[in-house]
Amino acid sequence: MKGDRVEIVVDAGDTTRTYEVVASRAGRRVETAVRRGVVEVSEVTRSGSVVRTARFMATRVLALVEQPVPREDSSEKSATKSATNSAENG
Repeated sequence: MKGDRVEIVVDAGDTTRTYEVVASRAGRRVETAVRRGVVEVSEVTRSGSVVRTARFMATRVLALVEQPVPREDSSEKSATKSATNSAENG
């Protein structure tokens, strides 16, 4: 979903570097995969097409932090609306 992001902290020898992959548009998501010693973070559309990919050697990755956007499910939205409506009417 738009706003989802993954931060990757990589060992760059004498320092560390931080990279971010963000789902930049509505309907896109960020997927992570670790395969054959490579960490791959991709921004993917609803249809599954990869928009962009970041690849890092797994031995150099210090941290992989997934930060999803907080989502409200439909029951929370209806409860919030009904509470707001009753406060306005009462």
